[in-house]
Formats: sequence, C-alpha cells, structure tokens
Amino acid sequence: MDPTAGVTVLVGTCGHGQGHLTTLAQVAADELGIEPAQIEVRQGDTDATPYGWGTFASRSAVVSGGATRRACAALAEKLRRIGAHLLEAAPEDLELVDGTVRVPGSGQPGLALSELARVSYLEVQRLPAGEDPGLDCVASFDPPGTFSNAVHAAIIEVEPETGAVAIDRYVVVEDCGVMINPAIVEGQVRGGVAQGIAAALYEQLVYSEEGQLQTASLMDYLVPTASELPEVEIHHLQTPSKFSETGAKGMGEGGTMGAPACIASAVTDAVQHLGVEIDWLPITPERLATAIRPQEPGGR
Repeated sequence: MDPTAGVTVLVGTCGHGQGHLTTLAQVAADELGIEPAQIEVRQGDTDATPYGWGTFASRSAVVSGGATRRACAALAEKLRRIGAHLLEAAPEDLELVDGTVRVPGSGQPGLALSELARVSYLEVQRLPAGEDPGLDCVASFDPPGTFSNAVHAAIIEVEPETGAVAIDRYVVVEDCGVMINPAIVEGQVRGGVAQGIAAALYEQLVYSEEGQLQTASLMDYLVPTASELPEVEIHHLQTPSKFSETGAKGMGEGGTMGAPACIASAVTDAVQHLGVEIDWLPITPERLATAIRPQEPGGR
C-alpha cells in the first residue's frame, strides 16, 4: 500500500486469459475491505515480481491466491495496529470496511485507510512504538495438492449415413471449492468444454505420405466456432478445500479433461448396436461413417 492508500499486488504467476488479475484483486479487496477496482495486480515482470514457479496445473487461484491473501492479511493486521493506536482502541476490536478502519457498532466514522497510509509513510512519529514505517508485506504459500472434481454428461445424435455428430445437450456439475469469482469459474468451464469438444470432434494433425503437414493453418485445421458449440449447462457444488487459504481448488482443467471422454462415450452409446466402439479421436464424420459401414474399403 502506497502513501495514498493505493494497493499494488505483485505475484509470481502470470495469467494468459484465465482471469488472474480480476481474481487476485478480489482476494486482496476482500481482505482489505476495499473495492477490487482500487487494486493493481502486476504479473510477468521478473524485475519486480517475487519468485514463483509460474502458471500451470490449475494452481494459480490456490497458490498465488493463497499468497495474496496471506500478504493482505498481514497488511490488514498492521493497519489495525496503527488504527488502534490512533483511535485508542484494541486492534481486535477494529474492522476494515469501505476503505476505513473503525470500531463496529460505535457509530463513529473511523479513519480512512489513506490517513493510516499517510501516517505510516509521512508522519512516522505518530506510529505505535516499535512499528516499522511503510506498508509492504510479503508472503508465500506452498500447500499440499488440492483437487477439484467434475462430472460431464452429453446427449448427442449421430447421422449414420454421414457420420455427423450433433450435441443436443451438455451438462457439467463441478466442485472447485469456494468460487472466488463465479463468472470466471463459469467462463473457465465453458472455455474448457469448448476445447474438449474440439479435441473430440475436430482437431487433428494430418500428414501426407511424404510427411508433409496438411493441416498447418486454420483453413484446414478445424476448430469449432460458437455456432458449432452447444449451450453448456453448469451446476456448482462448493466444498471448501482444507488446504487453501480461500477454500478454493484449481479448476482450469475440469472443463477440458472431461469433454473428450464424455463425447466419445455418448457416441459409443449411440452406435454400439451397430458394432462400433469409439476408441479414437477426433470422431470426424468421415471416420465415423466408415466405422459404421465396415464392409466398405478402409472400414474399421
């Protein structure tokens, strides 16, 4: 926290579309009693940010979020100590809310965090005895593994003549612990399902007999667009993790990992009476139609 009460969070992970900036700002804001818009999250600058192993294995909300909460909790405790000294109250009697430190139920407005920040940096003679100037706090978090859970179910239709697969309904029930930001959780699930459906029905690397890659651009390498994807119905369970600071579990992979197996199982259920069991991906119309008609050349 700087002398104007502006808050900067420097983290050792780096997001690339998962919503880290929003999520970590929310974790910090909840701990400090301010709005997320008042917080700047910096990532990816190794000259400024602390050491971290990076972003992988759905770890950022748990590990980086946990470190952020610990650092902000230490900062909040220091703000309470300074506020208690200035208000002549006990630190444990104070709360941080709406950008102030105050005694709940007292009817008094309390002190703005900007006032505490000014004292901590510019009027250090007003600090409690033994309190260091400045409002910088550093924390790390190295928890045991936390694992989320998800179940995917799909209703599909197969056109046996063409091998085309249509997804009529897709449902995900997931448990990523406490949802820090429900909108980001749902976005991760929907995006993951889209990637999983792409792997199940579209994406493949095709080579010629001479070893030349034939799907080297999006002209030939198929990925689904919004018009090919179903509406994903999502239901949430929230079982807090015992091993994370926020009760959250990583959930960046739950959408992707379940979708290919779900689609393959649904297609198998639709065509197994024809003697076909799906054990390959992607399930392209050509390959599926050929498998349904094994008597034709090239049939499975």
